Amino acid sequence: MTTLDPETKKRTSSDTDFKRGFPPMYKVILLNDDYTTMDFVVEILMAVFGKSLEDATRIMLNVHEQGRGVCGIYTRDVAETKVHTVHVLAREREFPLKSIMEKE
Repeated sequence: MTTLDPETKKRTSSDTDFKRGFPPMYKVILLNDDYTTMDFVVEILMAVFGKSLEDATRIMLNVHEQGRGVCGIYTRDVAETKVHTVHVLAREREFPLKSIMEKE
């Protein structure tokens, strides 16, 4: 039988708990520009992020008035996919709309 230092056991236990915790989350943010229409931003928020018309309008106004608006908080893979989807759809419609992700 081995004797462990109680402090060592505490450190190891908390390290293990961290590894088993939730994955890091990322905010997906739309950035304002002078060319993308408000209607298209609302359309993106509803189609890509599943927002209601009311929520999409509120976020669109944040983008317009504050220069950016948080669309949602997701795991890294989901956030990356949503950012990519926004860029593809904006390009198809010839809008310069950009989205980014930031670690929560």
